[in-house]
Amino acid sequence: MKILLLSCFSLLCLGLYCCTSPTDYTTNTDTLSQTDSSNDDSGYYQEPYRLAYHFSPEKNWMNDPNGLVYYQGNYHLFYQYNPTGTRWGHMSWGHAVSKDLVHWEHWPVALEMEDSTMIFSGSAVVDQHNSSGLCQAPDSSCLVAIYTAHTDSIQNQAIAYSHDRGRTWTKYKNNPVLDEGMKDFRDPKVFWHEKERKWVMVVALPREKKVRFYESHNLIQWNMMSEFGPEGFVDGIWECPDLFELEVEGTGQRKWVLLVSYNADLTGSAMQYFTGDFDGKSFQNDNTNDLVLTLDYGRDFYAGVTWNQVPDQRRLLIGWFNNWMYANDIPTSTWRSAQSIVRELQLKEFPEGIRLIQRPIPALQALRQAHKHEENITIKEGDNFLSLENIQGKQLEIIAEFVYEAIDTPSEANALASEFGIKVFKGDKQETIIGYDVASQSLFVDRTQSGDTTFTEGFVAKTVGLMPAEEGTIKMHIFVDRSSIEVFGNDGYIVMSNRIFPDPQKDAVDIYTTGGMVTLKSLDIWELQSIWSAEADQSLVSDKP
Repeated sequence: MKILLLSCFSLLCLGLYCCTSPTDYTTNTDTLSQTDSSNDDSGYYQEPYRLAYHFSPEKNWMNDPNGLVYYQGNYHLFYQYNPTGTRWGHMSWGHAVSKDLVHWEHWPVALEMEDSTMIFSGSAVVDQHNSSGLCQAPDSSCLVAIYTAHTDSIQNQAIAYSHDRGRTWTKYKNNPVLDEGMKDFRDPKVFWHEKERKWVMVVALPREKKVRFYESHNLIQWNMMSEFGPEGFVDGIWECPDLFELEVEGTGQRKWVLLVSYNADLTGSAMQYFTGDFDGKSFQNDNTNDLVLTLDYGRDFYAGVTWNQVPDQRRLLIGWFNNWMYANDIPTSTWRSAQSIVRELQLKEFPEGIRLIQRPIPALQALRQAHKHEENITIKEGDNFLSLENIQGKQLEIIAEFVYEAIDTPSEANALASEFGIKVFKGDKQETIIGYDVASQSLFVDRTQSGDTTFTEGFVAKTVGLMPAEEGTIKMHIFVDRSSIEVFGNDGYIVMSNRIFPDPQKDAVDIYTTGGMVTLKSLDIWELQSIWSAEADQSLVSDKP
């Protein structure tokens, strides 16, 4: 078993299941001639396009994060996993654990497909006082997983339990615990509702573009309470819901947030959210039925869900870093897919209403190594920003703050920029642009010349999100990791997650402006350490049960 280590210095298959189900179960044996220039001689996690500080399986296919729960010192990450190949199929639950949500240890497959029944998406909880009767003693606690059991004809909800802190699992002998006789009925998210002193389940009815709410006092008998939807964006199907309560920053007010993943006809996988009230029985949307609140404006963030029972009460989110439009075809070989970095969620009030804010967890700062800082530099169109000549890298964290201000006597010499930003993986005929368009007040990521875009139709894209400037200031917090870009604009007001597949030899960084000048108020760039190593370091991962 390989364990993760930090050195001290150094969106279109509309289809079907577990957030979607292609039917090609064949193992992909594609190989690549491209090589990675890493100096890690071990070869572990050094395949072309392998992410250095995001979670990915050692081999084979992965999709949705599942069963996110904190228990006795460990954050658990389960995930949809194909133990037999690098394309979707044979769905089981893979498993990893972490102490800090950055470094991960691979554990054995937790729940395996048996006979014709696949293990689709779901959640996990700590049954703190043995309400289920499945723990070892009347007053003891244990982990209980709630998942969709899938066959070609039916989907229902089943449970499994663990007595050894998640190392091994036993499926409940009287499964399923919730069966409505439906072919499309999946992805249960279960949590403890403290005020009502009961378990609540929110589960998707994909074809109806609805979610349904159930209640239970023992995780075994479930009663339906209500339904929500269709509202917001209703193209395609709804999947992988989540429901949680957050305080609106600085107000003392609390609101409930409902997350829903959907597949859209033109762009594939995406996510939306609703804010409102949940009284323990039904959810009431605060906004008009047709208002779409987008969780991530990139093309590669789906099935995002949050951890249950985090001890410091933070609401922590992770999502599948891929898109059903091309997920089975991305140009990797022995492994396929990754998860996003973990994000902390907050609600904040803006003139346009209450919005969900996402920020990278502070624990990622432990990966920072070599650092470059610049400030108060005026950049004009065509400038060669010489101080970045030696900045290159496949694993970077970039924080840039730009300021553009009105000029009393505008002229050609001092015209303001119409567009500005940062280019990464820049080289001959290759670049990925993270930019801001002043006229439309929009942040964008342009991957049209990002590298290999030929493996599927529809990959070439420019993703855009409205982001009004705050007093002429634009902030970009960017995470670059070999084959991915995650951008947090204006402290998490806008987030974009996009996969890219660049030539790793072309990895320069450039600051650019179009149409005039802009002030680079501050710039910080760090090289980030890989989290992967063939060596074990128990202090950075789990305590084994």
